[in-house]
Amino acid sequence: MLKTGLQRYIDNYKGFSREIWILAIITFINRAGTMVLPFLTKYLKEDLGFSYNEVGWIMVCFGLGSMLGSWLGGKLSDKIGFYKVMVFSLFSSGILFFILQFITSFWGLCFSVFAIMTIADMFRPAMFVSLGVYAKPENRTRALTLVRLAVNLGFAAGPALGGLIIMGIGYKGLFWTDSLTCIIAILIFALLVKEKKKTPTIVHDSNSVQVLSVFKDKIFWLFLFVCFLTAVLFFQIFTTLPLYHHEMYGLTEFQSGLLLTLNGLLIFFLEMPIVSAFERNKISKTKIMLWGSLLMAMSFYLLMIIGWAGIFIFSIIFITFGEMFIFPFSNSFALSRAPKGHEGRYMALFTMSFSLAHIASSKTGMEVIDRYGYQTNWILMGTLGIIAVISCFRLLYLLKIENKV
Repeated sequence: MLKTGLQRYIDNYKGFSREIWILAIITFINRAGTMVLPFLTKYLKEDLGFSYNEVGWIMVCFGLGSMLGSWLGGKLSDKIGFYKVMVFSLFSSGILFFILQFITSFWGLCFSVFAIMTIADMFRPAMFVSLGVYAKPENRTRALTLVRLAVNLGFAAGPALGGLIIMGIGYKGLFWTDSLTCIIAILIFALLVKEKKKTPTIVHDSNSVQVLSVFKDKIFWLFLFVCFLTAVLFFQIFTTLPLYHHEMYGLTEFQSGLLLTLNGLLIFFLEMPIVSAFERNKISKTKIMLWGSLLMAMSFYLLMIIGWAGIFIFSIIFITFGEMFIFPFSNSFALSRAPKGHEGRYMALFTMSFSLAHIASSKTGMEVIDRYGYQTNWILMGTLGIIAVISCFRLLYLLKIENKV
């Protein structure tokens, strides 16, 4: 029984091309070194001494740069190809992350964070397009899941190690690590993966629909709204939650990092079997996203229980399962719905929804906490999760009319 279960687990990882595995490896290297993001708000607030309002505005610049980078990355992927965009983005952002440690003024950080994220997030839509090229149509969702696993395994190692680096040599060590891993990852990619052009023979799954323009695809825009709401909730674990851990319960950076490590490990061990099981049973992507939205909402309502730090474990488990239900299938839905030749534009808007969510999540969360306290913020986030659930019901209805479910 145990041997059969282990073999079935291993089978989930079969059938990928060499390029997909290399993409997963460089993603792991890059994300394991991305230690700045989980501690950025703490760095700005506690090390540089900025106010909640100033931290919120710097994170707005983070999100605006991410939005611009996502759009540029998508457009350029359609124009000049995803390969060139990926190489330029990671190599340049590696150099810029090194420079960022020397900038400490408010306006300097606003401009620098905006510039860095514009270049860094050109990578994301280009990487999604590359998966559409290097992955077989029948295992595209699993390929997306494999890369997400690499992201989360990197995050599982990164935050805990990052917490130790902060306690040992300070925040500057994070910038050095982030810079080096960006450059190492893209050098491996450039050396081992040859550029492959998109071909018109890419087959899309049953969610694909031909439209004249992405801006006229109403179903896709409702889908983006769901992605935006759930991403607002998800980004709280990088912005308000680390502050809440420290200010209300006295947790160290290392302890906060361990909670993020739990998130990464759960995803590493469980996401691929969950995705494979859902695909074998042909469950609608939208229904899975609906369940995930509900789990995310519940994770924030749980935080209203005060006086016991153990609730953080249950909350992170709920949000992790919500993440596993939403993100792999939203990635696949977005890519499969894009008409031929428009993959970059669709994935640009998809990644922009996450960038906009980063702006809304950080700024709104900081403002609500500053004015009304943490409990009000958890109520707000839980309610946004419920709105996402309702939107998923509407999306299911529209897809049924379109005869795509």
